Amino acid sequence: MRGRDLVGKNVRRIRVAQNVSQERLAFDAGVDRSYLGGLERGEENPTIDLLDRLAITLAVPIQEFFTAIADDDGAPGLPRGRKKGGRVA
Repeated sequence: MRGRDLVGKNVRRIRVAQNVSQERLAFDAGVDRSYLGGLERGEENPTIDLLDRLAITLAVPIQEFFTAIADDDGAPGLPRGRKKGGRVA
Protein backbone atom coordinates (compact mmCIF):
# COMPACT_ATOMS: atom_id res chain seq x y z
CA MET A 1 0.00 0.00 0.00
CA ARG A 2 1.30 3.47 -0.88
CA GLY A 3 2.09 5.78 2.00
CA ARG A 4 -0.53 8.33 1.03
CA ASP A 5 -3.20 5.59 0.82
CA LEU A 6 -2.25 4.38 4.29
CA VAL A 7 -2.38 7.90 5.73
CA GLY A 8 -5.71 8.63 4.04
CA LYS A 9 -7.33 5.43 5.27
CA ASN A 10 -6.09 6.05 8.80
CA VAL A 11 -7.34 9.66 8.84
CA ARG A 12 -10.75 8.44 7.73
CA ARG A 13 -10.73 5.49 10.18
CA ILE A 14 -9.94 7.78 13.11
CA ARG A 15 -12.41 10.47 11.98
CA VAL A 16 -15.26 7.97 11.61
CA ALA A 17 -14.42 6.28 14.95
CA GLN A 18 -14.75 9.69 16.61
CA ASN A 19 -18.01 10.37 14.76
CA VAL A 20 -16.61 13.57 13.22
CA SER A 21 -17.85 14.69 9.81
CA GLN A 22 -15.39 15.49 7.05
CA GLU A 23 -16.75 19.02 7.00
CA ARG A 24 -16.20 19.49 10.76
CA LEU A 25 -12.66 18.08 10.70
CA ALA A 26 -11.73 20.22 7.70
CA PHE A 27 -13.08 23.35 9.37
CA ASP A 28 -11.42 22.66 12.72
CA ALA A 29 -8.06 21.84 11.08
CA GLY A 30 -8.20 24.81 8.70
CA VAL A 31 -8.21 22.79 5.47
CA ASP A 32 -10.61 22.72 2.52
CA ARG A 33 -13.16 19.91 2.78
CA SER A 34 -12.56 18.76 -0.78
CA TYR A 35 -8.82 18.53 -0.08
CA LEU A 36 -9.54 16.43 3.03
CA GLY A 37 -11.74 14.15 0.93
CA GLY A 38 -8.92 13.74 -1.59
CA LEU A 39 -6.49 13.02 1.22
CA GLU A 40 -8.77 10.28 2.58
CA ARG A 41 -9.01 8.75 -0.90
CA GLY A 42 -5.22 8.79 -1.29
CA GLU A 43 -5.32 11.40 -4.05
CA GLU A 44 -3.51 14.14 -2.13
CA ASN A 45 0.01 14.20 -0.73
CA PRO A 46 -0.27 16.01 2.62
CA THR A 47 2.55 17.92 4.28
CA ILE A 48 3.84 17.07 7.74
CA ASP A 49 2.41 20.38 8.95
CA LEU A 50 -1.06 19.40 7.75
CA LEU A 51 -0.79 15.94 9.32
CA ASP A 52 0.28 17.62 12.54
CA ARG A 53 -2.81 19.89 12.48
CA LEU A 54 -5.08 16.91 11.79
CA ALA A 55 -3.48 14.92 14.62
CA ILE A 56 -3.95 17.81 17.05
CA THR A 57 -7.55 18.32 15.92
CA LEU A 58 -8.34 14.60 16.29
CA ALA A 59 -6.34 14.42 19.56
CA VAL A 60 -4.20 11.49 18.40
CA PRO A 61 -0.44 11.06 18.05
CA ILE A 62 0.70 11.76 14.48
CA GLN A 63 2.08 8.20 14.22
CA GLU A 64 -1.53 6.91 14.26
CA PHE A 65 -1.72 7.99 10.62
CA PHE A 66 1.06 5.53 9.76
CA THR A 67 -0.33 2.49 11.60
CA ALA A 68 -0.57 -0.59 9.37
CA ILE A 69 -4.15 -1.67 8.80
CA ALA A 70 -5.54 -4.93 7.48
CA ASP A 71 -6.24 -5.28 3.78
CA ASP A 72 -9.81 -4.81 2.63
CA ASP A 73 -10.37 -8.50 1.86
CA GLY A 74 -13.23 -9.55 4.11
CA ALA A 75 -12.77 -6.75 6.61
CA PRO A 76 -15.78 -4.56 7.30
CA GLY A 77 -15.47 -1.32 5.39
CA LEU A 78 -16.10 2.20 6.44
CA PRO A 79 -19.49 3.68 5.57
CA ARG A 80 -19.53 5.48 2.24
CA GLY A 81 -21.33 8.66 1.30
CA ARG A 82 -23.22 11.17 3.34
CA LYS A 83 -25.03 10.46 6.57
CA LYS A 84 -28.80 10.25 6.32
CA GLY A 85 -30.71 13.15 7.77
CA GLY A 86 -28.70 15.97 6.27
CA ARG A 87 -25.57 17.77 7.23
CA VAL A 88 -23.79 17.12 10.48
CA ALA A 89 -22.14 20.08 12.17
